[in-house]
This record gives sequence, structure tokens and C-alpha cells, in this order.
Amino acid sequence: MTQPLISRRARSLSGAARVPGDKSISHRALMFGALAVGESLVEGLLEGEDVLCTAQAMRALGASVERLEDGRWRLFGRGVGGLSEPDDILDMGNSGTGARLVMGLVASHPFTSFFSGDASLRSRPMRRVTDPLSLIGARFVTREGGRLPLAVIGAADPVPVRYELPVASAQVKSAILLAGLNTPGETTVIEREATRDHTERMLTNLGAQVTVTPLGGGGREITLIGQPELTGRRMVVPGDPSSAAFPAVAALLVPGSEVRLTGVGVNPLRTGLYRTLIEMGADITEENHRDQAGEPVADLVIRHSPLTGIDVPAARAPSMIDEYPILAVAAACAHGTTRMDGLAELRVKESDRLAAMARGLAACGVSVEEEPDALVVHGRGRGPKGGTMIAAALDHRIAMAFLVLGMASEEAISIDDGATINTSFPGFSALMNGLGANIGNKDTP
Repeated sequence: MTQPLISRRARSLSGAARVPGDKSISHRALMFGALAVGESLVEGLLEGEDVLCTAQAMRALGASVERLEDGRWRLFGRGVGGLSEPDDILDMGNSGTGARLVMGLVASHPFTSFFSGDASLRSRPMRRVTDPLSLIGARFVTREGGRLPLAVIGAADPVPVRYELPVASAQVKSAILLAGLNTPGETTVIEREATRDHTERMLTNLGAQVTVTPLGGGGREITLIGQPELTGRRMVVPGDPSSAAFPAVAALLVPGSEVRLTGVGVNPLRTGLYRTLIEMGADITEENHRDQAGEPVADLVIRHSPLTGIDVPAARAPSMIDEYPILAVAAACAHGTTRMDGLAELRVKESDRLAAMARGLAACGVSVEEEPDALVVHGRGRGPKGGTMIAAALDHRIAMAFLVLGMASEEAISIDDGATINTSFPGFSALMNGLGANIGNKDTP
């Protein structure tokens, strides 16, 4: 059932809030807990639909996965190489991260697994993962175009690879490293642009031997020694910086706002959006820095700020690839032109996010130019007219971006379906309304 939502102009936003746990880290915490020996306790896990699909997949592969009454999750793993063949199809819902990483996980196990997902996930390309995993020895049967549903026939005798990523992708890197866990010898991934490094950090924290060698131009070479013994332990999931982006930008755009977002991950490979916003003139400060299970964490304090358009370099894309929809919203309200380059990856997300943002912004009265690999937004220094219904295209980030834009627009903005927001940010509307937003059902006066 669809859930149309409407976002009306907000007066000001204030208060403190904690955004849901980091989605990328939550997926990995469940997978690594399933591979570790002994008990793992995970705190702050994102309980969105995407992550819950991964939890169910780990159960299907033989791990014990249980949610405790206090909100923590307890896992008893099977050890590296100890997963068992699932009895049924692994339904990964809407999650490209979950699907691609679990495919890597099972690629070096000698059994067959079947993967599927919702309509959006079934339309997304998987060859970027199946091609390198085939080099390890796995075989794949897919739909035309390398799409789900697909079968993974795991390698009985996996071989280590040395693989250079053709495009910057933490998902592909992680899938190869996960396959390398149950592969003898050294598995190496070379990335010419550094991507989020949660896999490397978390595996090291659990006892794997991972070596990261810097390369010229900002790239890295990551080498994993296969067949380690991972030891279960306590893992704390920080707040998701991609989710924090939505209340952060809302506070920047709505006059009189000051918001504190507590316990947000500030991994430098994930904070490209915040660096970009500060370059545009945003008042964003980090306080109370600490470390949680190998990940840097801080509280973010965001105050309303007039923004100015800038050129965002393509090299920054890996550190903020999920945040371009909300950056485009900030650009629509900034003074002057913002150009965002290096966005081809947005065309193969939950939707074609580049086209969806260009189309939606234009419908709201924003002057915008869509190029094959770029988006150019001409801001007026204030919120646009709004007053339209946006097709969210089953994409949680498109839905949330336009609900934020509605808080700063002259007229309310509606989205056709907010149900998909639960994949990454359950309770989004309630959290935003608690800070002072005005988001309701489409028929709410």
C-alpha cells in the first residue's frame, strides 16, 4: 500500500536527535557476526527493511541471529567457511548493498544460493560483482543484463585474485574481500579512488589481517589474508551520516534553525557532503569526538546558513554518492549555480537518481540542467515555488530529499509514496516533526 506524504513550510527546527544506525555498517555487522566464532552483540543496528533482509539471509545461511528486548542484536556465528546452503531464495528486498555483499560472502562456499529482491533491486546491474567473483571460481546464472533473480554456484576451490576496480565502488570492493575471507592466500583489491572503508576497519577489529597501502592520486591497495578466525565481540553502530544529511540540510535551509545530531559517524571517506556544505557557507561543527569499534563518531551541530553555489568535483563522489539528492535540494535554495560532476553512478541506484532529481526539481520551479554525468542547479537564494507532487520512484533518498525541500518551499511538496523510506530511515517523519517540521499524510490539513 502506498503512503503519500506532504511536507509544508517549516517555521524553524530545533532540538537534538539521533538518526538511525549506519546502514553500511549494520549490513556488515550482521555478516561479520555470522562469520565470527562465538557471540557478537550489536548495538545501534539500523532496523530498516534493507538490514532486516540481511538479518534473515544470515539466518538462512545458518547463523543464529536474535533481537534482544533491550534493542541489541545477538549473533552466534558459524566461523569463516562454515555457512550452510540456504533452503529457500534469499530475498534482499530493496538493498543493493545487502545483495552484492552477500553474493560475495557465498561465492567462496561450495553450495548454490538463489537471490531475488523487489522490483527496484531486480532492475539494478549485478555484473560489476559477478564478473570479479567469477575470477575467484564462482559461477552465476542471471537474467538478461546480469540482473536478479540469479543463482550463485559457489566455488569448491576458490582462488585468490588481484583485482583493480574499473569504477569506484565500496560494494564491489567489499564483495571481493568477503569472498576472499574463505579463500586461501592473499586477495587484493586496487581502487584508484578511495571508497568507504568500513569493511577493512571492521574485519581488522574482528581479527582479520588486512593491509592497506596508499597509492598515488588518492587510491589504495587493500590486501586480505584468507581463512582467518574472526572472533565475535561487541559492535556499536554509529548514526548514519547519509541519514543525518536530511535533518542537517533541513536545518541549514529553514531560518532560525539549530539542530544537534548525536553520535553520527564521521569517517572521512563518508563526509564529502558535509565538506561540500561547509564550502557553500554552512555552519556545521563537530563536537564530542570519540571512537566506536574502530569508527570515528561525533555530534553534529547545524545552524541555519545562507548557502552559495559551488562546483563539486567528480573526485568527491565516492565519499558522498548517496547524498547527491539532498545536496541538490540544498543547491536549489542556495544563491547561484552549483555544478555536480561525476554522477553516472546515480543512474544505477534504487532509481535513476540523476534523472529523478532533475525532473523533480524542475517540477518545483527550479532551473536545472541534466547532463549524462552531471547535474547543474541554479539556485535563487531562497526556497523554490514547490506546490507539486513528486514521484519518488520507489527510492527512499528521493522521497526524503523532496520532503526536506517542502520545508523551505513557498508551497507544500507531496511525494506519491513514503513507504520506501523505511528501508533506511524508519521513523523519519516523526523525527523531523519532533524537530519542528510539518510532514503529514497527504490529506492532513
